Amino acid sequence: MQKLLSLLSLSVLLLIGHTGRSQARLTDSLPVRGFCIAAPRAAGLNAFIKFINEELAPRNINTLVLRVDYNYQYQRHPELSDSGALSKQDIGKLVKACRAHQIRLIPQVNLLGHQSWAGSIGNLLRVYPQFDETPHVKMPEKYVWPNPDGLYCKSYCPLHPEVHKIVFDLVDEICDVFETDAFHAGMDEVFYLGDDKCPRCGGRDKAALFAGEVWTLRNHLAQKNRQLWIWGDRMLDGKTTGMGMWEASMNNTHRAIDMVPKDIMVCDWHYERADKSAVLFAMKGLPVITCPWRKPDVALAQVADMISFRKDATKETKPMYQGIMQTVWSPAESFLDEFYGRSKQGKDSVNTQSNCFRAAFVK
Repeated sequence: MQKLLSLLSLSVLLLIGHTGRSQARLTDSLPVRGFCIAAPRAAGLNAFIKFINEELAPRNINTLVLRVDYNYQYQRHPELSDSGALSKQDIGKLVKACRAHQIRLIPQVNLLGHQSWAGSIGNLLRVYPQFDETPHVKMPEKYVWPNPDGLYCKSYCPLHPEVHKIVFDLVDEICDVFETDAFHAGMDEVFYLGDDKCPRCGGRDKAALFAGEVWTLRNHLAQKNRQLWIWGDRMLDGKTTGMGMWEASMNNTHRAIDMVPKDIMVCDWHYERADKSAVLFAMKGLPVITCPWRKPDVALAQVADMISFRKDATKETKPMYQGIMQTVWSPAESFLDEFYGRSKQGKDSVNTQSNCFRAAFVK
């Protein structure tokens, strides 16, 4: 496996004409060298901090996005916290570890979309069901996709007059405890938006609704000089590009790319191919990070692309190409088991999250 990754890395070096320089040196040239993963549970906190010290820091990772959601003991809204969630003291340990290595620590709470998963309602809509964009869509006893309701994940209604009071409380508290200057709002894979049966959103332009929520969140964060980060898929045209409904939009939100503020950070994820959509975001004046997941060859191509884009860009667009961020979509504890070889290897021993991470960011 390591031999394969070395060969892949060498191919990237040859491709972009930097033979003799290490892959680590290449990623070091990028402003953002990121890692995104679910925040660990309290019981796994020390093991995760060890991973920061022994794996992230030596690879010169300088940005860590932790998907917190409700894995924190919120003081303003304790009714929304998961059981066994991280405490303020726990987060303090993460802040201290990241600060020691000059790693920018950014929390994520999924906003707008991803308010449910499979057959379960997320904490926000469970406690505040009045925020549901599609209350007429009932959660099934047994979830399957596809389904007649087109239910992937629930969304909250961005025009509900009370939703942002709760959302802003969560955003402010988690940013304060993380001592951060940025916040990741998710906002990916939003399938329910501007639903015809919603008394507030029905019949409205879905692109304008999406962009409006981006502006609302951005403006709130800007009051404390914090930057908004979001995933980029809803601003790509899934039909014209052929990227489809997951990595791009098929429900007409893509025009929001021309409506959103230019100071947000776009996290442009593509997992099966090294699509070049970072160029589109950059040419629209939006800072962009390319995000791989589990395929080492795709990640290495994305690293090569990002370096090439920066090399060949105009002076106006070069700053838009911000870097690479590895994404992990299993719990932190499961990823560490995979990374350290403690879990049983699947049928595909090459295309794994840990191999992808090792390929993109050499130690």
